[in-house]
Amino acid sequence: MPKSPAKTVTSSSSERSLGTVALRWHGDRLELLDQRLLPAEETWLTLKDAEGVARSIRDMVVRGAPAIGISAAYGVALAARTADDSRWKEDIETAIGTLSDSRPTAVNLFWALKLMTDILATCESREQAVQRLAEGAVQIHEDDITANLSMAEHAMEAMNETSPFAVLTHCNTGALATGGYGTALGVIRRLHEGSRLQKVYADETRPWLQGSRLTAWELQRDGIPVTLNAEGAAGCILHQGDVKWVVVGADRITANGDVVNKIGTYNLAVLARHHKVRFMVVAPSSTVDMDTASGNEVKIEERDGLELREIRGQAIAPEGVDVFNPVFDVTPASLIDVIVTERGVVHAPNITGMYQLFGPERAG
Repeated sequence: MPKSPAKTVTSSSSERSLGTVALRWHGDRLELLDQRLLPAEETWLTLKDAEGVARSIRDMVVRGAPAIGISAAYGVALAARTADDSRWKEDIETAIGTLSDSRPTAVNLFWALKLMTDILATCESREQAVQRLAEGAVQIHEDDITANLSMAEHAMEAMNETSPFAVLTHCNTGALATGGYGTALGVIRRLHEGSRLQKVYADETRPWLQGSRLTAWELQRDGIPVTLNAEGAAGCILHQGDVKWVVVGADRITANGDVVNKIGTYNLAVLARHHKVRFMVVAPSSTVDMDTASGNEVKIEERDGLELREIRGQAIAPEGVDVFNPVFDVTPASLIDVIVTERGVVHAPNITGMYQLFGPERAG
């Protein structure tokens, strides 16, 4: 039985905590921390089939592009365990299709499913599929942790700051959104470890409040100084001058360096440029989509208007009012100073810089 990825990883400099994990693999089942209930309640859901994993991704039990991809990989591994002996390959392929339909924007989902599909093609029996697909999912999980640690080191070099400074971030990009440690919050975690972090300003991130419910909870839990702010206060905070970098994650990065991320990211990039604050995007190379020319070609997911009209069943808007509720926006590459992946850094990203690092094929 494959082992669950370790909760700590030994790096070249020290053994570092990966933060609060969001998913646990036990070989025959996947446990997901229900992030919809945080911070009030810590509840773990036990899933034993791909349909349950797909539903959890769709319903945002698990969220964050890397964590979605990892969860989907484990969903494929579970599909092998539940497949019918007489039609095991067809059952697994059907499960892969179900998982691919769970969220349309996060490219990590399709990247992970492509890797699992490639593994499935090597299997000659259900028994082989059970073993190899589980091993593949665990490897995707472990590779994500390793990538997060590498991204943090690349970001330190790119920032090149000597005195402690404040950072502003958006949504949640920490251990909860990844296999562990985090992307943008991984960079923030590394700044804190190196005594170079003054504080973190965390946008509340409407309408799901990932900043207040998840980022503030995760950072406070890990002893990292955090100040929660309404998104409308971001301009005022940047005007004060103590924030040197805005650091965010990404759900998709296109070939020209445009970044698709949680709605509100574009606003921050515009504000950062006006206030001469540098803007960094941190994401694994599996988030890079070199098959898509620009952000204009990305289908932006829109969700139910009820998410804006209510908060946990409490009405906060007139019933039936029209709602515009896109989950993501596109930040043009021209507003981004640095894109950081585990492969390296693209400064002032454009199509030339992206191709130099990632080449013409889909990264990953």
